[in-house]
This record gives sequence, structure tokens and C-alpha cells, in this order.
Amino acid sequence: MTIERIIRIMAGFFVLLSLALGYQGSPIFVSEWFLAFTAFVGFNLLQSGFTGFCPPEKLLAKLGVKRGGGGCGV
Repeated sequence: MTIERIIRIMAGFFVLLSLALGYQGSPIFVSEWFLAFTAFVGFNLLQSGFTGFCPPEKLLAKLGVKRGGGGCGV
């Protein structure tokens, strides 16, 4: 698996999990503050699209995961 594919999976997982934990109608609701984490993930994806800087990409590269294309989720 490539860095970009792992980042897409991580972003999707964190968005879905934080929505489930932050939405009051969810069976695993904890607190509405989890929606702030959803916003953080979205902001990080947005800024990486403009700047090309993606912290998880740097970490995965140091762990030896191969690259497959450009920036976060691309």
C-alpha cells in the first residue's frame, strides 16, 4: 500500500469515527466536541491541497512506506 492510499484511509476513518462520536443521534455518541476533530481533519486536507505539506505523509515516509503520487490524499 502507498502513502497516499493509507492517508486517504486514515482521513476517512477519522472523519467517520469523529462524526459517530459527535452526533447526538449516534449509538456511540460521547460529546459534540468530537465534531471539532472532524473540522480539524477537513482543514488539514484543505491546507495540504494548497501547500503540499502533510504531516502524516512525512511520518509514513520515515516508517518506510513507499510513495505512490503527490501530497495528502492525492
